[in-house]
Amino acid sequence: MTVDVPSWAGQSARALPYPLVFATVSGAHLYGFASVDSDLDLRAVHVLPTAEVVGLRTGPDTLQHTGMRDGVELDVVSHDLLKFARLLTDRNGYVLEQLLSPLVVVTTAVHTDLKTLAGGLITRHHAHHYLGFATGQQKLYTKTGRLKPALYTLRVLLTGIHLMRTGQLETDLRVLGTGLAYVPDLIAAKREAEHGPLPDGAVRHLAADIPRLRAELETARDTSPLPEQPDPSTINTLHDLVVRTRLTSTTSHAT
Repeated sequence: MTVDVPSWAGQSARALPYPLVFATVSGAHLYGFASVDSDLDLRAVHVLPTAEVVGLRTGPDTLQHTGMRDGVELDVVSHDLLKFARLLTDRNGYVLEQLLSPLVVVTTAVHTDLKTLAGGLITRHHAHHYLGFATGQQKLYTKTGRLKPALYTLRVLLTGIHLMRTGQLETDLRVLGTGLAYVPDLIAAKREAEHGPLPDGAVRHLAADIPRLRAELETARDTSPLPEQPDPSTINTLHDLVVRTRLTSTTSHAT
């Protein structure tokens, strides 16, 4: 399914002051319900030079830039490769989604290597991320009655269920929500306004489906074929990749 990502997205990511391993699009664009006034969330990994890791003056392991471009609110966040790798081994669904996002605006050979390793780092404990994220979004939806956190709640629960059952990451609610007949109407309403109201009848559907999906995710976690811990050989390979990339102080040319 096509997603309208601005042509300048890669250029904006490359404006960060360090070489990039990759930059991808996250947020509502990745989740399949970007609105006409959605901001653009870019998530990246950069490589600090060795001197800024081992010396007295260390470089930033996280970079963030916000601004406007062509009327679009832009949010760019990048982690140094070492920090990203540590997060990747710690049941962190955020970084997993960033790494495996199909909306790629900057890529390198190291990016390809990281994606190859991702499968060996996914465990049943990633369900904790999705359950926790869903709790926060559901509280926001309950408090505000707004459409956006309702969509986020559904997306997070369905992504977690799919991951636990298949070991594969799917983040697009248009794909995940095919069994919920009202989801296309919610997405259509969200496209018209970032903070719009819920369509008529949606509250009743959500009241039934959110608890049901949460229970399904808990069951999927408990019965998942995924391992309890990341594969040790994959962690060793990831370690070697981080060291090799750091020592060369370069990445392959971004494309």
